[in-house]
Amino acid sequence: MFYNFCPKCGHTYSHTENPHALECSHCHFTFFQHSKPTASVLIVDGRKLLLGKRRVEPSKGQWDVIGGFLEYGESPSAGAAREAKEETGLDVETHDFLGFFMDTYGSEKEATLNMCFVGTVVGGELTPGDDIAELRWFAISDIPKAIAFQNGRDMIDAWLAQLSP
Repeated sequence: MFYNFCPKCGHTYSHTENPHALECSHCHFTFFQHSKPTASVLIVDGRKLLLGKRRVEPSKGQWDVIGGFLEYGESPSAGAAREAKEETGLDVETHDFLGFFMDTYGSEKEATLNMCFVGTVVGGELTPGDDIAELRWFAISDIPKAIAFQNGRDMIDAWLAQLSP
């Protein structure tokens, strides 16, 4: 993304040699753009996976892994559990860290750093959140090939790769 004005003093930015850093022409504050952190959880029940169909853009109508952007100061495992509750109504315990997955999000193609866990349901009632049109458990053989974001497909593939045949 490109910003025109400094968040500290309101003056215009000047370009630096680093395309991901902006320096204020007045107070010399440097704004560094970073990948936005997200947390996801593959909610599993044995060899079944819970996915949500997106109700909103981007990728409206496509199946997606449960997750979202971290809040300020929130740990990735807590963020994954919070997103699970918000999107599915379920209380989910994260128990295995699956890995880091890079991607972009939205029309601005903002870089994201996605941290993914595997988790299981420990309570709650399955209810789609306001940004989820439908929730469905998929057997391994029925997991859709088309997933909303590349990082989601990568997460699912990483989980499948670690399962025993």
